[in-house]
Amino acid sequence: MSAPTRPRTVLITGCSTGMGRRTALALHRLGHHVYATARRPATLADLAAEGLATLALDVTDEDSMAAAVARIEAERGAVDILVNNAAYGLHLPVELATPEEVRRQFDTNVFGLVRMTQLVLPGMRRAGSGRIVNISSMGGRFSPPGGAFYHASKHAVEAISDSLRLEVAPFGVKVVVVQPGPTITGFAGTAVETMQGGAAHDEQDPYGRFRAELADMYANRTFNRRGGAVPAEAATKVIVRAATTARPRPRYAVGALARATMGARRLLPDVAFDAVMRLNFPATAR
Repeated sequence: MSAPTRPRTVLITGCSTGMGRRTALALHRLGHHVYATARRPATLADLAAEGLATLALDVTDEDSMAAAVARIEAERGAVDILVNNAAYGLHLPVELATPEEVRRQFDTNVFGLVRMTQLVLPGMRRAGSGRIVNISSMGGRFSPPGGAFYHASKHAVEAISDSLRLEVAPFGVKVVVVQPGPTITGFAGTAVETMQGGAAHDEQDPYGRFRAELADMYANRTFNRRGGAVPAEAATKVIVRAATTARPRPRYAVGALARATMGARRLLPDVAFDAVMRLNFPATAR
């Protein structure tokens, strides 16, 4: 790819691993001024060695978010492109998730995204341009067993993005949603870890076998090429396109599985789509 005609100032959340890290490197190599952020700046040392600016940023901490944006605006004038990437997946049956776990899911995946957006928008409005790229998921369009709260958070990202896109268009700000399907990153490991939370794995746990089977499915079948997962590089290319193309689409789905599943959810009645979910996911047992 050729260098951009005008380097943009880019802020990306959640760059310690996966798509956030790869996107930061890709945009930096295109000549943009990239601020890669994470809760623990030590995880960004290799990005700093590549010449990227790195910052501590915790999307669940108001002071941390405000300080990061204030520093970038002091150094660069405004954030031109915000990539809201920081997220994780809580996977537990609804009955077993604690209120604290649910709040943490929404604090990270939804409220942090909203607050980062609020903080960068005044600068974008002053500049008369800007781009906000929200990393959603194909899970923002449906919800399988075991994934209620993660998928609910991504449904929220979809809804917020739709409203925001219309609200800020008159100011020259574009809002884009990226919807990855299963991607070969560390996401599966985090999801499997959350499946170990909630009630103890004992004879009194009515979801014990379901959780074990779901963890096995995610760890060994869903998030690899055999299960239809796409390489992280493919997702990165789509995010970079969403962030830099002159006329972005409102949404970019990543991967054939994402397109097929979201298409089925859109076209099938609830009863038929529930049958598809039962065929592809473990079931709880009485």
